[in-house]
Amino acid sequence: MNWSKWIRQFHRWLAVAFTLAVLANLAVMGQDKIAFWVGALTLVPLFLLMFTGLYMFALPYFSRPSGSMEETSAVSASSRHGRGG
Repeated sequence: MNWSKWIRQFHRWLAVAFTLAVLANLAVMGQDKIAFWVGALTLVPLFLLMFTGLYMFALPYFSRPSGSMEETSAVSASSRHGRGG
């Protein structure tokens, strides 16, 4: 598995962890005294989600192009007409 796929998979699992942490936070909010660690538990995956999300957002802008514009459009035009590229 390459680096980008690993980051994407990690981001997905962080989203699950963040959702569970928010649900735990909502469950505790009904009590009189709220523990600080429950709120902090929500912030940890949130910050990690921010960093992995920023990485995935910036990835297309910093990746090397696979070919020139003419080559890319010629390949996409031939694939639209059902011919091999």
